[in-house]
Amino acid sequence: MSFINAYRPFLEFGDFADVYLEESESLSILWENGGVQNISKAHDKGAGIRILQGLETLYAHSTMASPLSGFSSNDEKAKLDRLFQDLTRGLKKSGPKTIAEPAIKNHPLSDPPGHHSLQDKIGVLDLAFQTAKSAEEIRQVTGNYLEKIKRIGYLNSAGETFLEERTYLVFNLTVTAQKGSELQTAYQSMGGLGGFELLGRESVQKLAWAVRERARNKLEAPLAPMGEMPVVIASSAGGTIIHEAVGHSLEADHVLQGTSPAFAGKIGKIVASEKVTVLDDPTLQGARGSYFFDDEGIPAQKSILIENGILKDYMLDRKAALQMKLKSNGHGRRESFSHRPIPRMSNTFVAPGKDNPEAILKSLRKGFLVTKMGGGQVNTANGDFVFDVEEGYEINAGRKTLVRKASLLGNGLEVLKSIDMVGSDLGWSIGTCGKEGQGVPVSDGLPTIRIKKLVIGGGRF
Repeated sequence: MSFINAYRPFLEFGDFADVYLEESESLSILWENGGVQNISKAHDKGAGIRILQGLETLYAHSTMASPLSGFSSNDEKAKLDRLFQDLTRGLKKSGPKTIAEPAIKNHPLSDPPGHHSLQDKIGVLDLAFQTAKSAEEIRQVTGNYLEKIKRIGYLNSAGETFLEERTYLVFNLTVTAQKGSELQTAYQSMGGLGGFELLGRESVQKLAWAVRERARNKLEAPLAPMGEMPVVIASSAGGTIIHEAVGHSLEADHVLQGTSPAFAGKIGKIVASEKVTVLDDPTLQGARGSYFFDDEGIPAQKSILIENGILKDYMLDRKAALQMKLKSNGHGRRESFSHRPIPRMSNTFVAPGKDNPEAILKSLRKGFLVTKMGGGQVNTANGDFVFDVEEGYEINAGRKTLVRKASLLGNGLEVLKSIDMVGSDLGWSIGTCGKEGQGVPVSDGLPTIRIKKLVIGGGRF
């Protein structure tokens, strides 16, 4: 039985209805203290049924044995039927729907992880460990190999349907170095939407070496200065600052809820320097946040959020688009079948500019240079943020000195307006973005930029 025929009756109520089907399998390997500490495998299979009635969302979900094949038993169908009856109680039936069979869309894989043994995957962690531990100051090396294959089926009452398979691979490494009583830690990750080709031997060794050296170098680094100063963020830092300080505030539900006053009602208004263009693009091949369709059946499309400093758009799902009397631009995402879709980022980045990256670095005679960002948080209600700096340098008379325990403090809107140079390069970082208890894969990009003034939090006055 086609999954279309099996789930078509669940689309016959409300102003809009959809069914999201998922079959996923994941593998996680933790390496610590010189060997494998834990291997875990998981399977997530089920169906989520949503009905929009006006601006009200009704949602029910259930685990299933093989949701993409229909129902595996009468008991399984009866269970979903009972959930659906509870969900639709009091709603008027809208009638049968016509839905065509979908074609499956698979993202390109040069080297599927399924073609490799468990030992091959452990070998990635061992290689990183052997590279990172080869310095006497190194006390601990922790690595994680994460693999997820996700198959999605979708249909809705508008007659839209799709089948898509996504394969995610992530490798991350944390290294701790010690000298006397001083301990310093460094971290980095790599991966994306693709196969084992993302974890080539040379790339893994390069990452491990870089993390090891960053941890070692921090042992001798003085505390970061404290105060307001010009800041250059290199493209190697990744786009965390744009994701957190700007991206969340441009998600339409924040705008509708009144928790993004910096951007609410400002379409067509100047919100940033004319050198700044911000985009979100889920069509980028191989990027961690990419997809062919969002989790509401809207084809993936590049969204220009800010263009030459002018606010152009928000990231919309179907419900937010309905409330704003707009058309969804394909940003309805969910963690799994057990979650309803909400507006989310995918691959968010500042577009490369025309300034020479080397010239930007040389222009900073006194100030602060960030070459690797750490984690951070933002208050979307006012745009205030704080970010840890994984690797940063104090610049004095053009000379740079590595420092430790630095952070960036500021306001997203103010930072957008104070960017006065944007490089022609572009660097990326990857992650899993958390919001309302849901995590989705994302990537963030940034060219080398110069910010006129930003507060550096450090331990040296």
